This record gives sequence, C-alpha cells and structure tokens, in this order.
Amino acid sequence: MVTLRLVCASANPDKVAEIERLLAGSVELIPRPSDVPDVDENTDTLVGNARLKARAICDATGCAAVADDTGLFVDALPGELGVHTARYASDRPEHASDPYGANRNKILERLRAVGARAESERRAHFLTVVMVVWPDGRELIAEGRCDGVIAPSEQGRRGFGFDPLFAPIDGDGRTFAEMTDDEKNALSHRGRAFANLVAALR
Repeated sequence: MVTLRLVCASANPDKVAEIERLLAGSVELIPRPSDVPDVDENTDTLVGNARLKARAICDATGCAAVADDTGLFVDALPGELGVHTARYASDRPEHASDPYGANRNKILERLRAVGARAESERRAHFLTVVMVVWPDGRELIAEGRCDGVIAPSEQGRRGFGFDPLFAPIDGDGRTFAEMTDDEKNALSHRGRAFANLVAALR
C-alpha cells in the first residue's frame, strides 16, 4: 500500500506537531518549504481560508497539500472570534511577542466585561475545517467540532493557543492543557477533523 504524501500548509510548529501525531500511520506529512511565503487569509469563512492555504501550497510545490483553519466561537461574544480567532488580540502590543497569551487575556477580559460568570454563560465551541487539494484540482474537505466552556482562569500547562482555557463538555472538567496529547486528540475539534479526513481518504 502506497502512503499518501501531503505537504503541510501550516508553518506553526505547535500545529504541525499536533497534525503529525493525528496523521501518524495514515499520511506522510511533508514540511512546507521554507521559501514559500505565508498566505493572506482574507476570506470570511474557515472553509475559504483552508482552501486558500492548501491551494497556494499545492500550486507552489506541485504536490498535494493539506491545510486547516480553526475558529473559536463563544456564545457570549458573538462575532468576535470565529475566522479571526488567531488574530483576536492583534490590536494589542503584546500580541507580537506572545499571541497565545494575548488572545487568552483578551477573551477573559471580554467575558468579564459582558458579565459572563456562570458556566452556562461561558459556553463555546471550536470548529476545524481541513482541506486537501491535489494538482489536478480535486479537493477533499473534513470538519470537526468540539463543544465546551471557557474556564474562568488558565488551567494546565500543556498544549497551545486557547488550550489552558477550553474545557470540552465531553471530558471530565479538565481543560485541554491539563490533558495528555492522546486525551486531547480523542476529544478535540482538530482530532475529530483529521480522523474524519483519514476516514474519507480510505
């Protein structure tokens, strides 16, 4: 059996490491060439951004490419994150040196500002869209969703991004940052999206 080889569109080392774990044994992930510039994610949908990134890398390398885009959607903060999640706190000086921390601080401040204190007022979900594109124009899309709540303060030291704040409702109350990689991947939006992708590729 020939293993499918995909060029990873992401240059985020945290995300790449997670994707490698999720695809291990199913897909050979090839690092994005260092001379390929970042793609301007200028669409207003996760699907659009994932397609844009995958197509750009496919065109640049001549190989099949995989890209994902993820949004956090917080019920008490409608329209604030979503497709803009990674750049949520880009208006703050500290975002340049610590984007993860800046994003987490801002969401906690905004939830306090709107009076979202009870767990029922801090509901949220992550949605990941994964796109594979081939040089001949074919596309394959998969999605994964994880519902949960935003913790009132950071909990745990593992993971990245919003992991110290997001506790999945299918879990035991711990945030992603308090889980092992295997525990997180079994519940997370990205884990579910890539599991769906692998199933669709078979």
